Parts: sequence; C-alpha cells; structure tokens
Amino acid sequence: MELHEIGRQAREVSRLLGKLGKTEKDMGLKAAANALLEGEAAILEANKIDMENGRSRGMNQGLLDRLELNHNRIQAMAEGLFQIADLDDPVGEVESMKERPNGLLIGKKRVPLGVIGIIYEARPNVTADAFGLCFKTGNAVILKGGSDALHSNMAIVDCLRKGLEKNHLPKEAILLVTDTDRETTKQLMKMNQYVDVLIPRGGAGLIRTVVENSTVPVIETGTGNCHIYVDESADFSMALDIVENAKTQRIGVCNACESLVVHENAAAKFLPMLKERLDKYQVEIRGDEAARSIVPEFSKASKEDWGTEYLDYILSVKTVSSVEEAISHINCYNTGHSESIITSNYFNAQKFLNEIDAAAVYVNASTRFTDGFEFGFGAEIGISTQKLHARGPMGLKELTTTKYIIYGNGQIRK
Repeated sequence: MELHEIGRQAREVSRLLGKLGKTEKDMGLKAAANALLEGEAAILEANKIDMENGRSRGMNQGLLDRLELNHNRIQAMAEGLFQIADLDDPVGEVESMKERPNGLLIGKKRVPLGVIGIIYEARPNVTADAFGLCFKTGNAVILKGGSDALHSNMAIVDCLRKGLEKNHLPKEAILLVTDTDRETTKQLMKMNQYVDVLIPRGGAGLIRTVVENSTVPVIETGTGNCHIYVDESADFSMALDIVENAKTQRIGVCNACESLVVHENAAAKFLPMLKERLDKYQVEIRGDEAARSIVPEFSKASKEDWGTEYLDYILSVKTVSSVEEAISHINCYNTGHSESIITSNYFNAQKFLNEIDAAAVYVNASTRFTDGFEFGFGAEIGISTQKLHARGPMGLKELTTTKYIIYGNGQIRK
C-alpha cells in the first residue's frame, strides 16, 4: 500500500478509535492477544526466516537476541495485551474542573494523540506492545519496522488484525509499512498532515536520524549506557548478583548494564570476585589503570569505553574515590536512561537518587527493571530519555494529550 494511503487510512480510523469505549477496546485487546497465541506457529515460522537472514548477514549476537521470538516471548507479548486490557483507561478523564468568577466551568480532559508513527529496528515484540498501548488510548498506529524483522512483523500484524476483526473492530487501527526503502522512512518523517507524533526505537544511529530529519514531532527514546555504582559500603554478594543480572540476562536491551563504577576502597576485594562471576559468560572487562592493577587480566579501557553502549558481553570498569566522583562520572557519560547504586549507606543512596540525571534511578536493584511491564504499565511504547512530555517507560498516559473543556450558560467576554 502506498505510504500516503496508509497515512490517510490511519487519520480516518483514528477518529473512530477515539470514540470507542473502554469495554470495546478491552475486548479488542483480549481478542488480539488470543489471536497471537493461536498464531504462534505462523509467527515462529516467519521469525525463523528473519533469524536465518540475520545470521547470514552477520548480525551481532545482541541484535539477534532482540530479533528472536520463541514460545515464552510470544506468551509475554500476549500477556502484555491482557495486562493493558485490565488497566484503567486514561481517555476521557477530567483532571480538573474549576469555576471562574464569571461562572464558567473550565476543565482539562485527557484525549488521544491521534496517529502515532513508530520507527523501529529488529524488535518484533514492539509490534504487539505498540499496538496494545495505542489501541487502548484510542490512537491509530503506523509501524515502520526494520527489514531484518519484516517477516516477523507481518505475521504478528496479521494475527492482531484477525483478533480485531473477530470483534468487528477496524483492522486499520494497526498499519504496517512493508516497503523497506530508506526513502519511504524519510517520507514518513515528514507526513505532518497525517501523523501527530513519531517515536523511534532502536540504536543511536536510527534515533539520531529521526530526530534530525523529522518534521513530525518526535518523542526520543534513547540508547542505554546504564551504570551500576558499587559503593564502599555495598554488600558484595548483592552487588555481584545485580551486576550479573544487569549485564548478562539479556545483552541486547537498552536497560542492560554497560558500565560499572567501583569505589576504590571496595575494588581490591570486589573486582576479583566480579571477574570470577562474569568469566562463566566470557564477559570482556575493560578497566581503568587502577582496576587493571588489581586484576591484570582486564583489558585496557579507553575514554570511548565510558560512553559506549556495547549490546555485547563487554563491561567497562571505572574506579572512583567517592560517591561524588561516581555521580560526576555517571552524569558525564550516561545517556539519561537507568543508573543504580549498590550501598548500605542511606545518605549515599539519597545523594545518588537526588543528583543522578536519568529517567530511572535505582538503589540496590538491577537496571533491567526499567520496563513498562515491570513498572505495571502492561507494556511500554519505549523508554523516553528526554524531558518534555514524557520521561522513562511510556505507558498509556504518555500516549494521550489534554484539551480544555469549558461549560457556560451564556457568558460573553467584555
């Protein structure tokens, strides 16, 4: 389908979706979730094609991990839709209603954004998450996935649309751009007459391209150079468990730990333990001079390592002399995503929470929790690292806007 026809359909159906009630939307979401479960075999077969193509093109392990679907991941996609159906619907909420001296009642009502465009890379789970959140909030969604996941995305969209049709709901609520040409992507970035907001999800290059070229307003979802700071008062057993989880559970996600900061008073004991723990995953640890004097097997870190999102079995290690130095280092090199401190010192924990500039800041927990599902949103449209409109995991409320509603009884302005 030609791109402008996709845009026209999305704009048209968005007006219908904005009028749907919670019951209709929830029934549609549950039907779509069931259709995903019923279509598992077809989705996995399509994903198999994408995985084979990815391997033949030399796709790295982190991206292959993002691309791969299996029974558990399809179950999780469906569960995300079921959870979204169970959440409160923000559309129609009146946030305030105040009476002016002239008798006017002025309120603020939450409404859909309209048409949301999402440009993303090899993450087929985004297809279901984006549909669910947009549908619940009465928005039409135009999806432009990467060529690497085309077969998977097509299979998922086919299932979702079948679920909608079973409930006599418009299948055009979700529209997939199947043309993988870069010019088509650039056209989507300039379709102001149809698209109300664009959300890029992917690597730094994709996000930068969308931000620099789009004339449609953009919500920027950033890359994740996430840090964990091991304070001198840290429980080492807890710290090792958290670092292991944050670094190795899934290497190809934006909330994985890429950089470790360690207090110099903890380094001599902690770093050899860290090497032993991460050796079983064959993690390459790149340390500064102080870290390498303790564990000579560490690779030598360069300045570029402090700001790199590896999406691989690589971890940088920086030693510091104080919590203040740790905060300064992290604020210098982080991407505003997720940062964590492991400490038994209450004052250091509070200082870290107050002074770290990021969308999510943790005390004694893994950065891997920065996720809409884990935060109780059912799913998320992305992790916003900007500060306007939305920050952190974007759930239902972040996909709506407000309009003023005014009740009068004949007032005129004098």
